[in-house]
Amino acid sequence: MKKPSFLRKLKKEGKLELVEPSEEICRSYTEKADNCLKSAKLLLQHNLYENSVSMSYYTMYNLLTALLFKCGMKCENHAASIILFKRLFGRADLFKIISFAKEERIDKQYYVTSEKDFVLTKEATEDMLKMAEDFLVKMKLLTAELKNEQIVNLREKFKTIE
Repeated sequence: MKKPSFLRKLKKEGKLELVEPSEEICRSYTEKADNCLKSAKLLLQHNLYENSVSMSYYTMYNLLTALLFKCGMKCENHAASIILFKRLFGRADLFKIISFAKEERIDKQYYVTSEKDFVLTKEATEDMLKMAEDFLVKMKLLTAELKNEQIVNLREKFKTIE
């Protein structure tokens, strides 16, 4: 018997599904992203690098969630949201950035230096913040330029994803 795919499993569990497209929820997650970016900057100023990296990632993740809700898609799993973004939108540039940020966030949040052999520097944290700012601009543009016809097509494509 073939093992069900990750996304199909999440669909079956109701953790990945089509919902009504919502500009309001999209705006709310975009505002959350803006606040995460502000937090990342403040945390960096206070030399709280690990927390700044996490907030930089959540800037990106909240923007991705905003985009999905604009299209009427709900996903309760970070990895699945990122995979879905790649499959539906094909933006390899943004996929690469958010995938890297997710790994960095996990490393910095769940491991200590002696476990993972990394030293988080101010420069690395600043780089992550710059990535988050770049991602924010590009995702806001992508979301704003999305037309209703494209949303309909993306929702149809979503139905075929296994």
